Amino acid sequence: MIDKALLLKTRELSDRLIALQTPIRILDAINWDKSIKEEFFRHKCQKNPLVDKAYYQQRDLGFVPSELRQAFSDLNRNIISQLGQLNPIAQYMSKMCSEYKTVLSMLEYRGTAEFHDLSVELFGHPKDLFHAGEPSLSELANMLELPLKNLLAADILPDDPKNIDADEAVRILAEQVRLSMPGIDVEVVISDGIVSDAAAGANNIKLNQDVKFSQRELDILEVHEGWIHVGTTQNGLAQPYLTCLSKGTPSSTVTQEGLAVLTEIITLKSTPRRLAKLVNRIQAVTKVIDGAEFVDIYRDYVAQGLSKDESYTLAQRVFRGSTATGLPFTKDIAYIKGFVLVYNLIRVAIQLGRIDQLPLLLVGKISIDDFRLISQLHDLGVIEDPKFVPPHFKDLRGLATWLSFGRFIGDLSFEQLENDYKPLFI
Repeated sequence: MIDKALLLKTRELSDRLIALQTPIRILDAINWDKSIKEEFFRHKCQKNPLVDKAYYQQRDLGFVPSELRQAFSDLNRNIISQLGQLNPIAQYMSKMCSEYKTVLSMLEYRGTAEFHDLSVELFGHPKDLFHAGEPSLSELANMLELPLKNLLAADILPDDPKNIDADEAVRILAEQVRLSMPGIDVEVVISDGIVSDAAAGANNIKLNQDVKFSQRELDILEVHEGWIHVGTTQNGLAQPYLTCLSKGTPSSTVTQEGLAVLTEIITLKSTPRRLAKLVNRIQAVTKVIDGAEFVDIYRDYVAQGLSKDESYTLAQRVFRGSTATGLPFTKDIAYIKGFVLVYNLIRVAIQLGRIDQLPLLLVGKISIDDFRLISQLHDLGVIEDPKFVPPHFKDLRGLATWLSFGRFIGDLSFEQLENDYKPLFI
């Protein structure tokens, strides 16, 4: 166990880290305002939006990046000098300081090629390999595309009607999270300041006031935004010493989104169209890396049958922080990348008989790369068990059985299975 005085010093340094990162809002700093959309549609969607470095520079971040970066360096110096550079607590918080400094540099380079390079450093690249000789993330997306297209084209899985307006959706979702997240106070609110349909805060779920929802979408928001994003934030805030677990760095974003997508699938909330949307995000990022411009991505989405408004919104996700002819912001690869990483971690835990450690994924906003360090800090008494644990992690028998069979089935040759079973279908 670690000395009590050292734990109290950890709490002090952790709280300082939280205070330093508070003004950093990556998406607020890179999203395009409504005037860009209005101008695009004024030109009949034929001209790339006029977004450049000057556009971003005129927007006030609320802080001076160079000064805040220096403050993180000073804090890191304090962490090492007061806790010791070999201390696992210091190692964890030092990594967080380093990532936030990279985020600040990325925001300084908005509208330039360097923005993309730093985005890749933080979130990854769609052509990265998990292992040598295996498919890249973009190749995995292409492999998923065909079966998903077949399912959607068959028209046997119709979309649920989007007939719930934002006000009613707030009421329904608030009741759902109240029942499924006992002990966690989650507020559901309407927002006019988000690009996506919904987003999670520290203790709230924001719904876009201009969007109508289906009940299925609200079910997904309950488990994705509620159970995972809000749940892990609250678990981090409940930690007695390492409170910075409540704040996510870009590397933890990958794990967070992976956990959230896995949860959608495990709880049978997700749909082929939902998964196709996540796959399409990777493909869009890849196309831009290969030379596509904003109008190309916009037209791709329109050709897929999406509305002009939705096509614009999805295309903008790829180019935010960049220019309409520049390289992409790569955060959107996090969903499938994170799913693969979390899925494989759980499979290995089952194989090793260590599923008892899996709830540690929920102690806060952690990265898969830090899982061993998190386990070590838990064993030392620095990190406590998560306060809120979703049902599929509370009783791990179902999850372990599902994934064990998944591995068994995955070892079978699909080509042979297709040859055996295809004649059975008319």
